[in-house]
Amino acid sequence: MNDTERPRPAVFLDRDGVLNRVVMRDGKAASPRSVEELQIEPDAPATLAALKAAGYLLFVVTNQPDVRRGLMSVETLDALHARLAESLPLDEIAACLHDNVDACACRKPKPGLVLDLAERHGVDLGRSWLIGDQERDVACGAAAGCNTILLERDYNSGTDTGASQVVERLSQSLAYILKAI
Repeated sequence: MNDTERPRPAVFLDRDGVLNRVVMRDGKAASPRSVEELQIEPDAPATLAALKAAGYLLFVVTNQPDVRRGLMSVETLDALHARLAESLPLDEIAACLHDNVDACACRKPKPGLVLDLAERHGVDLGRSWLIGDQERDVACGAAAGCNTILLERDYNSGTDTGASQVVERLSQSLAYILKAI
């Protein structure tokens, strides 16, 4: 970014449970492990198109420990992300492939992925949002200085996360984000 460019706002989006449906494994919400399991949320394309039209950069920030755990290959993850990028107007997809034991700076709730993207793309974090479906997403966004939206799901703690807003569907986030421009 050169000195004359104004930092832009962005929306950072968690992947699973936000842009695509989770897969239930042993009664728990989990990430898809194949392109065939990837089901994009019905309201994601139109919601992201509206955010893009309003001038927001759109980034995916996702924890994907199944790679580290040997449950999914990097090639499969790349194929999943290629499908997302074909279907949605995303500027970049950033994934942490580590597990909790790695104690890395990029695994949410730590804000490493968000901070890296913001620095590389000239993002104004104070005018930006992070949308997720887990408490760790909200904590990550708050630590990075973003406004946060939690998508209420059967498997999360709902309003107890400290999110700026809690909504049921991704499309409902537009009312808050577009009002803030």
